[in-house]
Amino acid sequence: MITLLVGTNRPGSNTRLVARQIEGLYSELQQPVRVLDLAQLPAEVFTPTAYAEKPASFAPFADAVLASSGLHVVTPEYNGSMPGVLKYFVDMLKFPESFERRPVCFTGIAAGQWGALRAVEQLQQIFGYRNAHIYPERVFIPGIGQMLGADGRLMNEELVGRLRKQAAGFAEFTRRIG
Repeated sequence: MITLLVGTNRPGSNTRLVARQIEGLYSELQQPVRVLDLAQLPAEVFTPTAYAEKPASFAPFADAVLASSGLHVVTPEYNGSMPGVLKYFVDMLKFPESFERRPVCFTGIAAGQWGALRAVEQLQQIFGYRNAHIYPERVFIPGIGQMLGADGRLMNEELVGRLRKQAAGFAEFTRRIG
């Protein structure tokens, strides 16, 4: 099962809308997928003592990563980087088993013209350091505010086609590595 990680906890985020559409693409491929939304992280995860002793309420998040055949990260770019909550989430996960030899894929979303290129490149460094298998086909979505229709779905069919190709390729990548 692929875990689709919504890399922000911002209410009403465009990242969540795009992740929902990617979830549908995996479903079309009949690829089991589970969504892990950082907006659902329990408040006690953010206490200073959580580093030393993980709250029991964090276990479902950690277990979802450990049980996944691959992790598809959908991240926005905030101030030229990934959201702090995404980095914190990565830091809270078990080391080294959370990412060791685990396939990881990235989709970046931004209001600006680069589509979260910086955020994805920073995440690739982190996941590479953690010995993940980085899927090379990244998708960057610039100008996200103009890309979504009133229904919250991407309007650009070429872009949806690239996401579909990425999902199909990543599903195959996870099968080959797993």
